[in-house]
Amino acid sequence: MGGPTDMTQAAAEARTAEPLTGEELTTGAGKEIQGRSLRQIAWRRLKKDKGAMAGAVVIILLVLMALFAPLIIKLWGYPPNSVHPETIDPVTQAPIYQFPFGKFSSQYLFGTDAPLGHDLFSEVVYGARISLLVAFFATLLSVVIGSTLGLIAGYFGGWVDTVVSRTMDVFLAFPILVFAIALAGVVPDSAFGLSGGTLRVVMLIFIIGFFNWGYIARVIRGQTLSLREREFVDAARSLGARGPYILFREMLPNLVAPILIYATLLIPTNILFEAALSFLGVGVQRQPSGEPMVTWGGMLSEAVHYYTLPHFMFWPGMAIFITVLAFNLFGDGLRDALDPRTR
Repeated sequence: MGGPTDMTQAAAEARTAEPLTGEELTTGAGKEIQGRSLRQIAWRRLKKDKGAMAGAVVIILLVLMALFAPLIIKLWGYPPNSVHPETIDPVTQAPIYQFPFGKFSSQYLFGTDAPLGHDLFSEVVYGARISLLVAFFATLLSVVIGSTLGLIAGYFGGWVDTVVSRTMDVFLAFPILVFAIALAGVVPDSAFGLSGGTLRVVMLIFIIGFFNWGYIARVIRGQTLSLREREFVDAARSLGARGPYILFREMLPNLVAPILIYATLLIPTNILFEAALSFLGVGVQRQPSGEPMVTWGGMLSEAVHYYTLPHFMFWPGMAIFITVLAFNLFGDGLRDALDPRTR
């Protein structure tokens, strides 16, 4: 057993020992501690949000359903334009298959409509193509216009900010629904090299996207007003950087997060607006031949005439509800993940 001299020598050796390395500081034989980027931190926080991840999964499935609609219908169902009079009761003129409020058929998963017997499953699948197409491109148009004008107004200020801000007020006060109804009545069957349903889709994208940029422009303008006073902007100016460089190379990357968040929240709004226009008969209408042009709002409009057939309205209504809910859940989760002020 060692005496006091041995204990003093051991303590001196411990004091003169080399400092612990990063690997030794970790528990056990773990890896060296490494810092995480903002992207990694946001992804970890997003993964913990079960609602946001569920919404993301539903969105991915909806996009895949829209992209591969012809293949899905070839495997399960019939083309939306095909009629099946054999599925209509000759006495009551009501569909025989009315799942989930009546009889189920493996050939017609969601039943059929009246009076021609269209396959509701194929109509819901193809309806995702039009609804998501219009919503995505209308949102993209709004984001591009709103982000650019909001960035310019917030950075330059002065008369530029005044002009852009007053233009925002005009567009925010514009009666889009009335304009869409009026425009639908004067647009010819063919224009700008387009015709039929394609022309209607382009018209909806223009109306919804062009007249909704004011909302995101206000958000980006407010963010830009705070960013233009930051040190990195002053440093760029002191180095001789011009306005366009500061706008699109210094400030725009710092606005990606609010732009993404607002875009994910704007998409469900555009889906509802497209459904409302189609419900009122001024959106995309069913085409008797050629490429199927079916929308969820149009299906609801047709279902109004058959209020005794609840399955006819149930499936397009559920499609709109699930899609909007998924985007809202994902948008809320993305906002919480990218906002550094949340925990």
